[in-house]
Amino acid sequence: MKEEVFLKLTNSFSDKLYRVAKRLLISNEEAEDALQEVLLKLWKRKKTIAKYKSPEALAITMTKNYCYDKLKAKSSGNVKIEHANYTDEHTSLQHQIEAKNSMEWVHKIINTLPEQQRLVIQLRDIEQFDTSEVAAMLTMNENAVRVALSRGRKVLREELIKKQNYGIV
Repeated sequence: MKEEVFLKLTNSFSDKLYRVAKRLLISNEEAEDALQEVLLKLWKRKKTIAKYKSPEALAITMTKNYCYDKLKAKSSGNVKIEHANYTDEHTSLQHQIEAKNSMEWVHKIINTLPEQQRLVIQLRDIEQFDTSEVAAMLTMNENAVRVALSRGRKVLREELIKKQNYGIV
């Protein structure tokens, strides 16, 4: 694989890799380092990338594993999930503030979920991968992905209803 073909391929999903790394590692610098490491590993595998059904799924799995290794190395249990692309320029300032506040509550609730549910929600609902792709990336059974997604969404829904009804979470 030539450099320009490799760059074209990896540029199509490098933003997703960065976002996954950012959610797992929290730090911008560590996420950038993780992205560089994964791209370097992919470059070393450039001759075999074409054998994979989905190079993007391979890259996300590599990113996830790299981040887990980094987290284990520093014994950190903090995982943060954020959706950086959530803004709507056509709404009023008040709606933007309300939407931001709602997203902050969603982030807080998601952060209370078990790690597996957080990742499944991140990949399925935020990154919008298919259930089969999420299962492959997390090396899980598709039914287990559905169960984790359902349970995570249920907790999220219940906590948001509590917040709306009582004004606090």
